[in-house]
Amino acid sequence: MLENYEHYITKNIKAFYRRRLFTPILYLLVLAALWYIFSLSSLLSPDALDDSMALETAYRNDMEYVTTTFYDLKFTGYTQVQFGRTTGYYYYTMRGDECVIALLSPGTSEEGLPEIDAAAITGKILHGSKSFDALLVTLSSDLNWTENGIRNKVSPYFLSEPGYNVWGNRILFAVFFATSAYALLCIVFFTLFSCFPVLSPPCQDLALFGNPKKLLEQAEEELATLPQLATEDMFITEHFFIETSVYGNAIVPIDEIIWIYKYSTLHKFFWYHFSISYTLHISANRHLYIQCPKNIKSDIDGIIDYLSEANHNILVGFNEENRLKVQEMQGTPMHFGKFIEFLNRKI
Repeated sequence: MLENYEHYITKNIKAFYRRRLFTPILYLLVLAALWYIFSLSSLLSPDALDDSMALETAYRNDMEYVTTTFYDLKFTGYTQVQFGRTTGYYYYTMRGDECVIALLSPGTSEEGLPEIDAAAITGKILHGSKSFDALLVTLSSDLNWTENGIRNKVSPYFLSEPGYNVWGNRILFAVFFATSAYALLCIVFFTLFSCFPVLSPPCQDLALFGNPKKLLEQAEEELATLPQLATEDMFITEHFFIETSVYGNAIVPIDEIIWIYKYSTLHKFFWYHFSISYTLHISANRHLYIQCPKNIKSDIDGIIDYLSEANHNILVGFNEENRLKVQEMQGTPMHFGKFIEFLNRKI
């Protein structure tokens, strides 16, 4: 017993946070792979397209998203319509000896100005599709050109400003970088907690009742020497209730516990009921709440019986009477009830 439970709590806290490192690390690896596969760097920072470079050359050089300035743009009279809404206006202009088509957003084109002297745009280089081919056919008729003539003169690639979805990209990168930052913070904190368990949330909860380091050392010593009651992942020592499960860790002084009860969960697949698990709920002073899920009934009943004997002031069982008593003892955090009452009076 002495050997088995030596530094048992800190070992489990370290193991718990080391296991949790896997998810954020995997998430960052997935994000890195997506960044590489979809060339998100070009989406975040589009390449500058020089006036001397043809769209086809840029496309073949993997310059998918570019920023450039077009001059002397003329409206073709044709628009791009999606779901009954005009999302772009087709313009043409000359770049050297090449005629290029640019699909401008409604804002840039001011809903289809006949001519635009200059427009600095960020867009996506696209290869002409069937709709683009149809545009060239109708445009050649309007300009009294032959179809072969316009195809020889007009680039088969065009620049789509709506193709670079500004707001969509902003949301994408906001989510991308926010979740990346959160994953990095998780890695930092989980690493910190696995190296220094006393800094972890389960140990810092003990700051509500005294010095976390001293209380952790006391709980470790009591568990290593003579645990009063032990289940698979819950323990009772002379002064503490301790949980060390794959779902979390907890250390609660028995004298600070005010309410305990169990809650059952029926697990089923469609109509087949295959198991029932029980969760132990513990409320302690200073608004500390602990849940110990996925336990068997006999273990939780034994814990509840022992705790209620060790501290006769503990309320046992979930009912309205006990809930009101706990609310009266605990009060409402941050005087929330008084705040609601104040608002009601004002209304």
